[in-house]
Amino acid sequence: METIEFDVIVIGGGIMGSCAAYESAKRGLRTLLLEQFDFLHHRGSSHGESRTIRATYPEEYYAKMVLAAEPLWREAEAEIGYSVFFKNRQLDMGPADNKALQAVVSCCRNTSIPVRVLDPEQVREDFGGRFRLPDGWVGVVTEHGGVIKPTKAVSMFQALAVKHGATLRDHVEVNGLERDSRTGGVSVTAKGGEKFLGKRCVVTVGAWARRLVETVTDGRVVLPIQAVETNVSYWKIRTGHEEEFTAGSGFPSFASYDFPYVYGTPSIEFPGLIKVGWHGGREIEPERRTFAPLEGSLSLLKQWIEGRFGDRVDSSAPVMSQSCLYSMTPDEDYVIDFLGGEFGKDVVIAGGFSGHGFKMGPLVGRILVDLLRSGSSSGPHDLDPFRMDRFKENCKGNGKDFDHQVNVKL
Repeated sequence: METIEFDVIVIGGGIMGSCAAYESAKRGLRTLLLEQFDFLHHRGSSHGESRTIRATYPEEYYAKMVLAAEPLWREAEAEIGYSVFFKNRQLDMGPADNKALQAVVSCCRNTSIPVRVLDPEQVREDFGGRFRLPDGWVGVVTEHGGVIKPTKAVSMFQALAVKHGATLRDHVEVNGLERDSRTGGVSVTAKGGEKFLGKRCVVTVGAWARRLVETVTDGRVVLPIQAVETNVSYWKIRTGHEEEFTAGSGFPSFASYDFPYVYGTPSIEFPGLIKVGWHGGREIEPERRTFAPLEGSLSLLKQWIEGRFGDRVDSSAPVMSQSCLYSMTPDEDYVIDFLGGEFGKDVVIAGGFSGHGFKMGPLVGRILVDLLRSGSSSGPHDLDPFRMDRFKENCKGNGKDFDHQVNVKL
């Protein structure tokens, strides 16, 4: 007779799945983490050299989550003995009448995040002339910015999960999930024919979520999660200005609330280069990535870099580009919910992080394990915006009073 070997099976070994496995194992639960590719692969959304930290959101529920996630990052760092989370200032900028930026300022004030709103001359003074804002723009400065090392962070949570007794398996592509009638648990089937039995299950498969969920629910649940291929570009800092763009010199992580939405980080991973990216991409199927640069965005980025940094950064062309993958929902809000149906509250799904989820990893991992343990979505964090059913009520999801940040139409 088959027996349940695991209390929790986590499908997907990116940042969310690795954090969930760590949280589960840390609580003494028998935990299995399954990944379809190599661990620390470059085919999803959890690899690379840097991710931005920011608490500056138009939506209060995200700002609160960022603040709650930081001590969890610190706890994991203390346990592993090295750092992956580097805090710094955050500068958001854009036209003074931009609705999203106005909502960011209101959100900061409503969530007790200290915020300063500066005019262009004040921004120039505050950042030593490194940013030049056009007339009619404002700068929004907070202390909740910085950089996370993503590949190093995923490795950290996987190592900690193993330390607490979790079993990790890569090259296991899950293609089936069903209620096991004999044990009452959840049976997880891999493409190679292997089966794993657990009491409960977490599904965190990123851009592959729509296909897997639709398959295991026989079409009952169709998640509108679209894979978007994007690029991160690195630009050469001109000789003599390299130190000015480092975190140690006070250079912030930043975001620009105009068209295009541009973001970046201090020079940290590649000396003499600064990351400046366009928050957008092209819709694809996840296994059909080209890994090629998004040529349509480069002219806009060149103009933005020249306008903001002047002759301090060479805007003629990026030195290098890296491909990444977003898992987009129509409203750019996450999906965190019970799968329901035959699975009841024994399977939870987390996906659609829409290019802004990495910094939430340890908090999302804790939320997912809390959901499985309690069977309830009530808790300190408002999960109502992340319900799956919102797309049945409105195919566009949650209504917003401002434009979306990710652009897929260039």
